[in-house]
Amino acid sequence: MAISTDTAAASPAPKPNPNAPTEETVLWVKHYTDRLFAFRLTRPQSFRFRSGEFVMIGLPQDNGKPILRAYSMASPFWDEELEFFSIKVPDGPLTSRLQKIEPGDKVLLGKKPTGTLVLDALLPGKRLYMFSTGTGIAPFASLIRDPETYERFDEIVLTHTCREVAELEYGKELVAKLPEDPLIADMVGSDVVRQKLRHYTTVTREPYPRTDRITTLIDNGKLFEDLGVPPLDPETDRVMICGSMAMLKDTKERALKAGLVEGSNASPAQFVVEKAFAD
Repeated sequence: MAISTDTAAASPAPKPNPNAPTEETVLWVKHYTDRLFAFRLTRPQSFRFRSGEFVMIGLPQDNGKPILRAYSMASPFWDEELEFFSIKVPDGPLTSRLQKIEPGDKVLLGKKPTGTLVLDALLPGKRLYMFSTGTGIAPFASLIRDPETYERFDEIVLTHTCREVAELEYGKELVAKLPEDPLIADMVGSDVVRQKLRHYTTVTREPYPRTDRITTLIDNGKLFEDLGVPPLDPETDRVMICGSMAMLKDTKERALKAGLVEGSNASPAQFVVEKAFAD
């Protein structure tokens, strides 16, 4: 019996790549300024992460190879959707296109969340500082919505420094609404959030009650004076840092000068720094 040459020549279908990004749907987009916007994506049922971690997200290109960048999840681990907070770079390979997304569009989502800005990388302490600039507030937007943050610390200080007043709006909006969030109120308690979470904002290029970089406010002691707390102390204070490369370097130097030791997932200590960025 003759065998069809078509059948004989047929090759098995290529196996799908288990690590390939998934295509997720844009649910919501909000533009805060001409430089900043937030958006939400559908979340695969199998996607698990710890609050504060980042993942690769991106868009396909005409050559078939996707362009991906690291983005911190701004939503907490329990959220049914994934939220991100992004800059807009006119010539950025990704953000020049990502800033134009609308509900219903597709965005690529990686499968391997990771990062150092997680509670597991810190030793127990009394007070947690979250030092952020610009979109560096994103992982902290996740962590301040995580009940475990309030279980581990008596006080959470979220600092956010931006160039312009309007760029503070994302964080201000989030913190203002947080105590009234039904899930947060149920899991943590509105009064607990109000008592423990402190939001400290500064602006560097416009008139504002505080117009210094956070490192200047650490150096001259005004940060601690405004908060009514002692300077950084390795016995009681824990620190997380996320922002520009210059801010990371300068703020890390202040943490080291105060006697804090840098930690990691493998070796928890007194402060951690995130080094993943969007373009």
